[in-house]
Amino acid sequence: MTCQSKKIILDCDPGHDDAIALLLAHGNPHIELLAVTTVVGNQTLEKVTRNALAVARIANITNVPFAAGCPRPLVRAVEVAPDIHGESGLDGPILPEPTIKLDPRHAVDLIIETIMSHPPKTITIVPTAGLTNIALAARKEPKIVERVKEVVLMGGGYHVGNWSAVAEFNIKIDPEAAHIVVNEAWPVTMVGLDLTHQALATPEVIEKIAAINTAPAKFVLELLEFFGKMYKKAQGFTYPPVHDPCAVAYVINPDLITTKRVPIDIELTGTLTLGMTVADFRFPADETCHTQVATKLDHAGFWDLIVDALQRIGEVKI
Repeated sequence: MTCQSKKIILDCDPGHDDAIALLLAHGNPHIELLAVTTVVGNQTLEKVTRNALAVARIANITNVPFAAGCPRPLVRAVEVAPDIHGESGLDGPILPEPTIKLDPRHAVDLIIETIMSHPPKTITIVPTAGLTNIALAARKEPKIVERVKEVVLMGGGYHVGNWSAVAEFNIKIDPEAAHIVVNEAWPVTMVGLDLTHQALATPEVIEKIAAINTAPAKFVLELLEFFGKMYKKAQGFTYPPVHDPCAVAYVINPDLITTKRVPIDIELTGTLTLGMTVADFRFPADETCHTQVATKLDHAGFWDLIVDALQRIGEVKI
C-alpha cells in the first residue's frame, strides 16, 4: 500500500454504517477528505444532514465542507429505512448538537467545484447512499466524468438483494440515478451486498473497539448495538454487516478487497426486478469494461483499519 494521500468526496445518508464510514475516512492517514455531501436515503435529507454534522462534532471534523443535496430521487417517491436506522436515521446514541455549519452550496455544486478545481484523476467519489447527487453532478457538468479518478460506491449486489429479492436499498430507491452513474465512462467499483455481508461486527471486533475507550469509540459501540438489534429483527443476521465503510476501505487499501471486472447495468422496468444491479459474468470482460464488482473481504484487515482510525481520532470532548 502506498502512503500517498488519496483524495475523496464522501456522499452519504447517515445512517449507522455511513457514520462509521465517515469516521474511517477522517481517521485514516492515507485519506484526504475533501468534502462530505448528503442525500435523501436512510432518512429524510434534513435528518441525515443533521446526523452528518453531529458525527463531525463527535470526531472533531472541523476543516471539511459539508453540503446538503437532493431531498428526493430523480423520478420516484422518497423511500427511507426506519426499520434499520430508526426514526432519526441514527437511533441508539444520543447525538450532540452540531457545531459546524453547512456549506451554503448545494451538494451537487460542491461536488462539481471540488472536482473541477483539482488536477484530473486525483479525486475518488465514494457514494454510500442513493446516487441522486452523483447522477445530477454528471449531468450538470459532464466534464467531471473524465476528471474523476474512480467512483467506489456502496450499493447493489450481483447475487444478493435486501430492499427486494434482487435489489439493494441504495440502488432501488433511485434506480434512474444508478443507471446514469454506472453507464458514464468513469471507472466504477461496486462494493455490494455480496461483499459487505462479509463485514460483520463480530464479538471480537466489538471487544477491540471497546478497548479503545474514547467517546468516538463508545459512539461506534452504541451504533453497532442498535444496528445489530435492528438487523437481527429485520433480516435475521446474528451480527450486523457494516456496509458503507467497505467502500472507504477499498480506497485506502484495495488489497483488502478482491474484485472482478464485469459489465454492470441497472434494471429500470422489471416488475419484480426494479433496481437490480445486473452483472454479466458470462464472458471474460474486455479492456473497454469500466465496471468491476467486489467479491471477497479480508475481514481482519478491514476491521483493523476501523480500529486504527478510532485510535488516531483519539479522545474528543463532546
